[in-house]
Amino acid sequence: MNPLAIDPQARAVMDYLASLKLPAFDQIPAAEARRLYRETRVALRPAVPDLPVVRDLPAGAVPVRLYRPADGVRPAFIFFHGGGWVVGDLDTHDTVCRQIARESNTVVIAVDYRLAPEHRFPAAADDAWTATTWVAAHAAELGIDPQRIAVGGDSAGGGLAAVVALQARDSRQLRLALQVLIYPVMDLRAASDSYSRFAEGYSLTRAGMQWYIAQYAPTPEATNDWRASPSLAPWVHGVAPAIIIASELDPLVDEGAAFARRLQGARVPVDYQVMPAMIHGFLTMGGKVDAANEAISVMATALRAL
Repeated sequence: MNPLAIDPQARAVMDYLASLKLPAFDQIPAAEARRLYRETRVALRPAVPDLPVVRDLPAGAVPVRLYRPADGVRPAFIFFHGGGWVVGDLDTHDTVCRQIARESNTVVIAVDYRLAPEHRFPAAADDAWTATTWVAAHAAELGIDPQRIAVGGDSAGGGLAAVVALQARDSRQLRLALQVLIYPVMDLRAASDSYSRFAEGYSLTRAGMQWYIAQYAPTPEATNDWRASPSLAPWVHGVAPAIIIASELDPLVDEGAAFARRLQGARVPVDYQVMPAMIHGFLTMGGKVDAANEAISVMATALRAL
């Protein structure tokens, strides 16, 4: 296979989205971009799994949605959705969270963190940490084992999960069991070589990613803060074990690989996998792209092992 050839299923999704002739998100108000993103996810998702308990509740000041697959004390997986800190919400990733909960037999808690540009950095990072510490503090009433709490997310949410894992290491409040980073945003300086290799033609573009970054972290001080760019954390020793799943054809692939190498150098257990010929954002495309369901199975297997 030509290494730059796109997976046929992913190509079909790209062609479908192109046929809709939607405006670029950077050309419309954020509220409209969020609506369009939400609507297009519906067309790409698989059948929505049924679960015994799905309920919304407040984690302090941060809304969350809890997915419980069965009774009894369970591990917990706190999930931060992708969408460049601008789009995405509890509904865009609802099916993904249901899949993970059902397949892993784990309580999944999705976090509805504040979005940019109305709420710039560090709002999302603050909300991610607030929700995580709230879950740990209320583990007993939620039916969660506080010793078996994992965090994860896709894209911007993957970066938030990495930030939370670093904060947890430095805190006396909780010890995380695992971090799961799906094609994560790790370095807002956007200078890796893959930003050039996959600048155009592979779903997420360099210009699009730079626009998202400008909405969330518009100043050099923000982009160079490790809570926005977790790759810039002074040290990573002692952080929770990691699973990192990358897309081969993604402007972000190099920064995810670099973070995996850094964790390995610090003797942090890392399972790093690359989905071949895959584009950014595939996790919410499980109705059309098999790789999405394969990635969920990887996550579920790791969560079951907790």
